[in-house]
Amino acid sequence: MAKNKSLYASPLVERNASVEMSEIFGPDKKFSTWRRLWLELAKAEKTLGLDIKQTQINEMQKNLDDIDYKKAASYEKKFRHDVMAHIHTFADAAPKAAPIIHLGATSCYVGDNADLIIMREALQLIATKVAVVIDLLAKFAKKQKSLPTLGFTHYQPAQLTTVGKRATLWCYEFVMDLREVENRLENLPFRGVKGTTGTQASFFELFEGSHSKVKKLDAAVTKAFGFKKTCAVTGQTYQRKIDTMVVNSLALIAQSAHKLCNDLRLLANLKEIEEPFGKNQIGSSAMAYKRNPMKSERVTALSRFVLSLASSPAMTASEQWFERTLDDSANRRIVIPEAFLAVDGILEILTNVLDGLVVYPKVIAARVNAELPFMATENILMAAVKAGGNRQQLHEEIRIHSHEAAAQVKQLGKKNDLIDRLKANKAFSKVDFKSVMNPKSYTGRAPQQVDEFIKENVTPLRRKYRKQLNRKVELNV
Repeated sequence: MAKNKSLYASPLVERNASVEMSEIFGPDKKFSTWRRLWLELAKAEKTLGLDIKQTQINEMQKNLDDIDYKKAASYEKKFRHDVMAHIHTFADAAPKAAPIIHLGATSCYVGDNADLIIMREALQLIATKVAVVIDLLAKFAKKQKSLPTLGFTHYQPAQLTTVGKRATLWCYEFVMDLREVENRLENLPFRGVKGTTGTQASFFELFEGSHSKVKKLDAAVTKAFGFKKTCAVTGQTYQRKIDTMVVNSLALIAQSAHKLCNDLRLLANLKEIEEPFGKNQIGSSAMAYKRNPMKSERVTALSRFVLSLASSPAMTASEQWFERTLDDSANRRIVIPEAFLAVDGILEILTNVLDGLVVYPKVIAARVNAELPFMATENILMAAVKAGGNRQQLHEEIRIHSHEAAAQVKQLGKKNDLIDRLKANKAFSKVDFKSVMNPKSYTGRAPQQVDEFIKENVTPLRRKYRKQLNRKVELNV
């Protein structure tokens, strides 16, 4: 909770996101990463022959995390420049190194590279949490793979499916999302050491016209931070299109989460499946009986927020003039952290919900049985024909009885008595209604599809993320 109660505090941090994700986007991570970037730049420059003393390197190394934020704020008020403020703050902490901190670099050397380092770490955390959601959905699908349930198209009764098969639909979307996040991680480049407008002119001057040393400097710093790739070319900044790609990968997760939780909210209304409900949880301040799906509602709310953010990086990227303009900065400081924090919160809530989903098989069976008579009519027709009946005459009998049964349901509010009507009709006397009315006869390959989906799509991910799967989430609110 915020210490100063007179100031606004982000609900994403206070109510939704994990401490892990909040720390990734916290000041300590950002500014200590800046200092590490300055350190690795100096080390590489020293290795390549610049006059940098080991005592300077050592002093920088010792002061990577002791950041005087009050001093930095004072410098920024004076200079109106956050990077220069932190250069001076670092120089005060490491005075021997002051002459060589940020040597040859531009502000985006620390700003952009740090953002990429932070986004990589945040994407790695997101990937593990998506894997947990996939694992939980797969477990639920496996357990419920054979439980028949009424399928819906247009939110109207359709053919039967199973509870587990429906869960694979949710799960598959997250599998696709995880693959996209992994692809983004695999291809996320480092800005590297590119200079003020991307020409590396300052470093070319420092190394007295040595192309090879400038290229080695770029490669050395890139390697120091564990990146496989560096931007092929840059202006002052890395291509802001990269931000669009990253936030879009988060928006895909929000889409999947929104779809899943909308379905759970509808199922809660049908009283077929509910999210876990606390012993002392209150659903309504006025209606004490209510069991609102508030966690799923929070997920859909946060998901809409992430989806709304997805357009902003695209507009920022398209607005960059030539080698760079500064209208990206204020926007990126908000959009990128909040997109990650919101998706992290979504995955935290989903993990809690999916770890305790409650299924009500008797309610599900009652709804199946209410609709099954209509769905079974084709099988009943075929069985009666096989028993020697006339297909056209039998079809007409079923049509008449179906309309009469529908009128009982719609006009009088009574139960569907179509099967009783057909049983009483001599034309259907040889039909084995017990066999025809078995719901499992109408779910096709749903159980087998669940097993196949898990084997082909989930099992490889479980092996890859096996160390992270057994996590529990207790929500604060």
